[in-house]
Amino acid sequence: MSDQNKDGLPEASETKVPIRPESLLRAARIFRYLGPYRWRFSAAVITLIVSTAVGLSFPYLVGMLLDSSLPQNLSSVPVGSWQGDINTIALVLLGTLAAQAFFSYFSTVWFYSCGERALVDLRRDTFSRMIGMSMTFFSERRVGELSSRMTSDLTLIQETFTMTVAQFLRQSILMTGGVVLVAFTSWRLTALMLSTFPVLVLVAILYGKFIRRYARDAQDRMADGVTVIEESLQGIANVKAFGNERFEVGRYAAALDGFLRVILKTARLRASMISFIIFGIFGSIVLVFWYGAHLMQTGALTFGELTRFILYTTFVGGSVASFADVFSQVQKTLGATTRVRELLDEIPEIDVRSEVSGSDQRRLRGDVKFENVSFRYPSRPESAVLRGLSLHADAGEKIALVGASGAGKSTIVSLLLRFYDPDSGRLTVDGRVLAEFPPTELRTHLAIVSQEVMLFGGTIAENIRYGRPTATMEEVIEASQQAACHEFVSRFPEGYETIVGERGVKLSGGQRQRIAIARALLKNPSILILDEATSALDSDSERLIQQALDVLLTGRTAIIIAHRLSTIRKVDRIYVIEDGAVLESGTHDDLVQREGGRYRHLAEMQLS
Repeated sequence: MSDQNKDGLPEASETKVPIRPESLLRAARIFRYLGPYRWRFSAAVITLIVSTAVGLSFPYLVGMLLDSSLPQNLSSVPVGSWQGDINTIALVLLGTLAAQAFFSYFSTVWFYSCGERALVDLRRDTFSRMIGMSMTFFSERRVGELSSRMTSDLTLIQETFTMTVAQFLRQSILMTGGVVLVAFTSWRLTALMLSTFPVLVLVAILYGKFIRRYARDAQDRMADGVTVIEESLQGIANVKAFGNERFEVGRYAAALDGFLRVILKTARLRASMISFIIFGIFGSIVLVFWYGAHLMQTGALTFGELTRFILYTTFVGGSVASFADVFSQVQKTLGATTRVRELLDEIPEIDVRSEVSGSDQRRLRGDVKFENVSFRYPSRPESAVLRGLSLHADAGEKIALVGASGAGKSTIVSLLLRFYDPDSGRLTVDGRVLAEFPPTELRTHLAIVSQEVMLFGGTIAENIRYGRPTATMEEVIEASQQAACHEFVSRFPEGYETIVGERGVKLSGGQRQRIAIARALLKNPSILILDEATSALDSDSERLIQQALDVLLTGRTAIIIAHRLSTIRKVDRIYVIEDGAVLESGTHDDLVQREGGRYRHLAEMQLS
């Protein structure tokens, strides 16, 4: 298994990094997000220290209360001292509890306040950095991996900000103070207690190591089951078509059987660990009580001192046990911060926080020129996609790209949008090399309408306004009317406030396409890209969309990718692309008359 579960999410919550100085220093860089809240964080630390220190007085006062209840101990108490008054000691105990509760409240509130505010800042920076990355970055990573960094990894860091730091400080104070006060109470009992501690801790560490190994194995087995579920549901049409429901149930049952075998092994190991802890800890307590009883018989220890010792020992034991969780949490947090730091250290294509919108830039004329352009995708450097390709579209011209799948048509569009830069050759817009354009400035002047329209899960108005987020409602309606979608939108009970559903699932293909055209019209681009915009539609929808496209195409440069040759007869120039190069170019009439031409062959195949 890689560091990614088969359900698409990395094992962020289980990935642990050894605690070393260098890993701690890298992780500490994340704590700079607490900087703006350092005074509140300092107050949280101070109130936590005070609360824990006050809590350490509890066993001492309980021991004093018990000793004062025994008549034989009253002779050692100074006359008139509050230490011999049960009622006064009880009131002091209640006062310390109230003080501890008071300081604990503010400590918890301030820790959470600082942690959550810092996490909001970190989430904002992480998403800003991620969304500003280049297409190369996204092509080399899975969506599940990136989503996990925004969820699992940042949740772990959140727990560190809000809980782990406070827990570490609290348990450190309790353990240190408890050990000192235990030794002060009875050094003999302390020596006996410490002699049993190493054995218990060593066995607990060994058990924990085996349990974590089985837990990771169980997680892998459950991931296998999740994979079966996802694959079955995503490909449910194929499952039904092949009648393989029983086969998928068998696959899932096999994954569950593997998970059950591992989890039962883990259960047996946990049960034996619990049994050992019960025997070891309570056996140690019995040993301490036995020796303490001997010391009481000899007068070396009072009943109150023995009680005080046991309570402080409980504090120390609880702290030591908690450190195992803290240690594990720190390890996981180091893994999470490493992944988040890797993302924050990436150099983005666009600095979302500082880049100026291209809306204030001079409008482009729309002259596009590819000169001897060659390109290979970074993820497939062994395969050339474009090989010395040259083509051009003058301002206001409509050109079409025709060719078989994989010929390089979509790659031409990707280069024009500057998702990638050419390996060699020259690509210019208005005579300016494309690499000189800031990506946001360039893309402000381009719009694309593709076959697979991507709508966001909000309202129709929000999806149209995505072309220009600052547009007024009147401008949205005007673009909608030009795109021939105002009529069907008006028929919805909620009109433009209708929720389109995830990826526009509540709308038909033709309706989604017209909304995409309205979005492009609202953007008012200099250069328009149509990628198979009508190929998947019925005749009526195609007619309506073609009318909307005629409005959209007016007065701007257009690059049209099409398989239906009937839709590109009126363009200014057609380029036939084959193996990443221009094979033929010319108007429709010129190309269909060319003997043995590739375009003529395609036209004859479609007509026949």
